[in-house]
Amino acid sequence: MASFRLARDYGIPGIELDIHLSADGKLVVMHDAVTTRTSPGSTMLIEETGYELLKDLDVGAWKGDRWKGEHPPLLADVLEEFTPDMYFDIEIKAPKATDRGVEAALVTLLSAMNLGRNSIIVSSFNPIAIKRFKALRPDVATGIIYCDSDELPFYLRHGEGRWLGRADFLKPEHIMVKRLAMSVKRVTGGRPVLPWTVDEQQDADRLMALGCAGFISNKPHLAWRKT
Repeated sequence: MASFRLARDYGIPGIELDIHLSADGKLVVMHDAVTTRTSPGSTMLIEETGYELLKDLDVGAWKGDRWKGEHPPLLADVLEEFTPDMYFDIEIKAPKATDRGVEAALVTLLSAMNLGRNSIIVSSFNPIAIKRFKALRPDVATGIIYCDSDELPFYLRHGEGRWLGRADFLKPEHIMVKRLAMSVKRVTGGRPVLPWTVDEQQDADRLMALGCAGFISNKPHLAWRKT
């Protein structure tokens, strides 16, 4: 939550975050599927752990004393505090095609909070997750995430999941965004491009000049110029 509050303090317009479904059906905001990296000494797999056990973990101390006492928040708590002042790119973490119910849980939460296309976009590396979510909330824009990494199947490394997931926009790693491809996109009316992770001002300027719709950054206060 501290990082999200800092983004708000800097005047950053939106937040990108990752969600996992806990064993008791809660949407937990955390990047990794396992708690070890941000809560050293713990080895909890989020999807196999109830939130009652997750909520007391200290996930800030690893970064420094300033951040001690930070805990994994629920998505509902984040949205309650920051909407409608900020918009959200919610990344669904779903490494497998199996339907564990995360998409349905997200749809239920957004509906209960009356949140939709004006404040929410949803993305994932997994085109099946995007397809499931889109079937339930066709009004909310969805994006396919990709990069040229061995961690992804070779057939998903250049955004091919856009067709299977019927994604509305593309989220490539920023080094994959090239001038020629962006020129073709403009001519053919292709999908908007929202690259990640853009932490240098020169990269942000290049990407915006190429016609990207925006970018995702770990250091938005350094890379983003208000216009």
